[in-house]
Amino acid sequence: MKHGPLFITFEGPEGAGKSTQVRHLAAKLTATGIETVVTREPGGTPASDAIRRVILDPQLEMNALTEFLLYAASRAQHVDAVIAPALAAGKTVLSDRFAAASVAYQGYGRGLELGFIDTLSARVTQGLRPGLTILLDLDPHIGLERVAERGHPDRLEQADLEFHLRVRAGFRELAQADHHSWVVFDALQAEKALAAAIWETVRTRLFS
Repeated sequence: MKHGPLFITFEGPEGAGKSTQVRHLAAKLTATGIETVVTREPGGTPASDAIRRVILDPQLEMNALTEFLLYAASRAQHVDAVIAPALAAGKTVLSDRFAAASVAYQGYGRGLELGFIDTLSARVTQGLRPGLTILLDLDPHIGLERVAERGHPDRLEQADLEFHLRVRAGFRELAQADHHSWVVFDALQAEKALAAAIWETVRTRLFS
């Protein structure tokens, strides 16, 4: 690699296929001989996974601030125990969601002040920012249909359509504001075609 290990995050509305594309990219990187760590948010560590169960429990009600602080707590542990050590060891890290998700979901979606989210996120991430964010863009009407087909929607997936439309708008605004770090892909593409397009973008970043 010419530019060292990358921290790559995947973002997008519900049902966009992030987990599937993370797996495809991880397989490509591994086959190329690049040591890769795959993780997710909320989660990635035992403590963070425990917080994840609380955040996504459809039986629980919580206000926007509680929700964000739980995400922040999970992220602080995740960065400290998984992401930062892996990058320091020269490994490329793929994360299914990161701090931008809080901007989109708790900021644009729930209405929390964006400045507050940015300030706390900078602290819990230790200032760490992804070198590349892959946004899988999808109309929430379609994404929520995919979620319904899977069954057993979690607490966030059960939120109303207007919420998910605001989340999508948030992601698109973040991508528009940072053309260097963000690359947007149409999540309606066929799975293998999308995987190939993502790999071409990542390959260029790593080797060009």
